[in-house]
Amino acid sequence: MDDRSTRADDGRMTLVEHLAELRRRVMICIVAVAVGGVVVFVLWGPIIRFLSEPYADVTRSADLPDGRRLIFTDPVEAFMVRLKVAGFGGIALAMPVLLWQVWRFVTPGLHPREKRYAVPFLLTSLALFALGATVAWLTFPRALDFLVNDVAGSELDPFLSAGKYLSLVTLMMLAFGAAFEFPILLVFLLLAGVTSTATLRRGRRWAIVFIVTAAAVITPSQDPYSLAFMALPLYLFYETSIVIGRLMKR
Repeated sequence: MDDRSTRADDGRMTLVEHLAELRRRVMICIVAVAVGGVVVFVLWGPIIRFLSEPYADVTRSADLPDGRRLIFTDPVEAFMVRLKVAGFGGIALAMPVLLWQVWRFVTPGLHPREKRYAVPFLLTSLALFALGATVAWLTFPRALDFLVNDVAGSELDPFLSAGKYLSLVTLMMLAFGAAFEFPILLVFLLLAGVTSTATLRRGRRWAIVFIVTAAAVITPSQDPYSLAFMALPLYLFYETSIVIGRLMKR
């Protein structure tokens, strides 16, 4: 009997079984994203009105009480934008399913102590990403007003295409969502012993420089409001990670 059969008899999965399990999980994720994308595609009208509301707000005037509407300059652009929004929306709606499938695939290879941390890490990652996307959405109107009115001035009239506007909104939400995973990375490094709370306390000054620089690079709109609303929470997360690390050590 070969070693592969022995591992199978011991209750462990063979390489072929691992690949089959991975394929099954990937197919479930694809179906979940597709279903979410179909939902967003069907609800296109309310969704595009919701996403374009900041643009209407910053362009409202006496002549345009309802603000300007997004435009498209290519016959295919509207359809491509709708597909893009449906794709990102499908991923967002399917995120709980995606994280659950990752968890179910990784679980058999974890030790009991590691399994205790897996679910809190996944749930916290999802919550932090949603929080970051929410902060980006709340920050975006002021950032857009700064770019459209303060920077452009009265000499230029804004006529934004749907593709570029929605790309900016999407990148903002993704950038903030990814950046808000920062405390997860720090706590993981503390758990793995790569760093310590003492090192984090000594590195506060360098952390501030790194956070501000990273926020300036990551924010797609390059405006001071987005930079501030990203950098301040990240530094608070940095201090929170130190407290969590001290509590875990105890």
